[in-house]
Amino acid sequence: MLFPIKLAIKAMAIGVLALAVYLGVTGVQVFLTSRQSSNQPAQAIVVMGSAEYDGRPSPDLRARLDEALALYRSGRAPVVAVTGGKIAGDTHTEAGVSAAWLAKRGVPSSALVVGGGADSYENLSSVAEPLKARGVSTVLMVTDPFHEDRSMAIAGTFGFDALPSPTTTSPITGLATIPYFAKETVAVAFGRIVGYGLLSNTAHPSTG
Repeated sequence: MLFPIKLAIKAMAIGVLALAVYLGVTGVQVFLTSRQSSNQPAQAIVVMGSAEYDGRPSPDLRARLDEALALYRSGRAPVVAVTGGKIAGDTHTEAGVSAAWLAKRGVPSSALVVGGGADSYENLSSVAEPLKARGVSTVLMVTDPFHEDRSMAIAGTFGFDALPSPTTTSPITGLATIPYFAKETVAVAFGRIVGYGLLSNTAHPSTG
């Protein structure tokens, strides 16, 4: 009886160590991606959703929109796709608020693709087909630095060649980013194994 118990304990220890190494490597990759910013042009800019407050972008969403607007005005891409839905009690969607904000600053409606979604996977799913209908295959991903790796990975599952363009003015900075990096590390680690779509469906079974 003693030998099987020792073997099981050893197997568990190896499993825990392997998981720790995997999470550590993934965490490093998430961090390194957060520090990248492409200078290449693309066919579209994708703004990942974030909170809105009664029709106004939250500071986090505003930072992402500032980045997207700068990219658009500099000619880096001719199309801007905005994403994000709404939660119970909201009267506006994140994507709708983003589109209105960009329109007020000179981005024509013909250059906007308005999506939705309750999470990152749904965000990209909501704009994937409209973008492909325009012939888009390369996208600049605009989000917070810690969210860049997962956003690019999900975009890749929809067949896009994703380039990083994280905002440099995020209100989430310094030590405050640690739990966000931890969350992203776990999400990327498990998303690679089981698929980002499955994780999304598990988290939001009613919205698919």
